[in-house]
Amino acid sequence: MTEDEHASSNGNGTNAESGDSPAAAAAPTTPEQRIAALEAEKGDLRDRMLRIAAEFENWKKRSRKEQSDAESKGREAVLKDVLEVIDNLERAVTAGTTDVQALVQGVNLVLRLFQSKLERNDVRPVEAQGKPFDPRLHDAISQVPSADVAPGTVIKELQRGYRIGERLLRPASVVVAVAPPAGTDGGTKP
Repeated sequence: MTEDEHASSNGNGTNAESGDSPAAAAAPTTPEQRIAALEAEKGDLRDRMLRIAAEFENWKKRSRKEQSDAESKGREAVLKDVLEVIDNLERAVTAGTTDVQALVQGVNLVLRLFQSKLERNDVRPVEAQGKPFDPRLHDAISQVPSADVAPGTVIKELQRGYRIGERLLRPASVVVAVAPPAGTDGGTKP
């Protein structure tokens, strides 16, 4: 390869100055031009990065506000339902000051209203009475020996449990049956 061929070749057999590619023709030829081009590219990239960072910060602020607004709206909806129940309880108490039977009927109406509000929000009671004890759904408060039901059966519900959708909102507080001691049914003592 001659000196002229070597000067005009970029090392891979293509002619860098022949105009084979537009990028090769537009590339700066002096180190100062290359530095200036890199500085300009660096400035463009910095501006783009700053714009993207600002857009991201704005998106985070919008997301936080939207989440806060959604939480507030959810709270408002629940509290409006509770206020309706409170209004009915106040009516029941007012009616109950003269007639106890009216008070009981009013409280029963309010209880049904409350249950319908819970169902509308997909809150359902956990079945416990007479069911096998399930530690995922029930909280065993005590155990009572019983020969009437199988050991491990819930014999009394002290506090109702609730689910919201498929998630447990609150476990049911229950009393669970255990086998009676061996000595009480004629068996031998351990």
